[in-house]
Amino acid sequence: MRALAGVVVAAGFALAGCAGGATPATTPAASGAASTAAVKVVASTNVWGDIAQQIGGDAVAVTSIIDDPTKDPHEYQANSRTQLALSEARVVIENGGGYDDFVPTMLSSAKNTDAAVLNAVEISGHQAQGGELNEHVWYDYASVRKVAEAIRDALTTAEPARADTFATNTRTFEQGLDKLDASVADLHGKYAGKGVLVTEPVPLYLTDAVGLVNRTPEEFTKAIEDGSDVPPAVLNETVALVTGHEVAVLAYNEQTSGPQTEKVLNAAQSANVPVLPVQETLPAGKDYFSWQTGIVNALGEALAK
Repeated sequence: MRALAGVVVAAGFALAGCAGGATPATTPAASGAASTAAVKVVASTNVWGDIAQQIGGDAVAVTSIIDDPTKDPHEYQANSRTQLALSEARVVIENGGGYDDFVPTMLSSAKNTDAAVLNAVEISGHQAQGGELNEHVWYDYASVRKVAEAIRDALTTAEPARADTFATNTRTFEQGLDKLDASVADLHGKYAGKGVLVTEPVPLYLTDAVGLVNRTPEEFTKAIEDGSDVPPAVLNETVALVTGHEVAVLAYNEQTSGPQTEKVLNAAQSANVPVLPVQETLPAGKDYFSWQTGIVNALGEALAK
């Protein structure tokens, strides 16, 4: 598990962080006349921000802290604008599970004790397995459903007059999840038992739901997650999984890469093993459903080869 790094500048305190980063991006609903009455929502990433927007509609003004699909989210640097947004939020959505620990720290510094704080991992109910927690719960559609309902409830508390709107929007959102579940069930019926290799555990909730067997060596996963070098023997073992066609697909996190994951990627491409690109934040121009539908469809196409 790799936590997102955050640094607050000109805000009275600092968090440990790395170079790089982005500034909060406010969705269109946060501009114009609607913003004067909208419920201010801050989400740690644009995945949860988009879901909040779909449920809240024009009754919310959403700020997504991490929203740049071209950058490694683990190198994000928070700043004074982030703290300002958190100080004014009525609903805060953090991923949790150690992924975005800068959010509660900054929220505390902003002295905002009135905001409803939703922790997606806690809401999901997922626990650590073998000492490790896969915090990427936005790839688990049952967990997303729970978070969506928690967002509905928090918005209803904040703006009771719009309760019917939030309920209707949530039902529509859940119909989208039903379609994703049906697609996953179809893939499970066709491809359960096939092997998958992942450069990071980002998509494992999805691949598990399809019934794929994760053949990634634990030492490889741990090293990549810890940001340390993969032992040469383990790297060779990992590469052999694709060169030996022991896996049907490589799931490759496009937002975090390095020489060792690129070596695995190059080996897969040379061996004609299908590669499934995955991400941790929404790609430009995508909402949650167009993003996830594209990934599920691409996984099906890869497994069919």
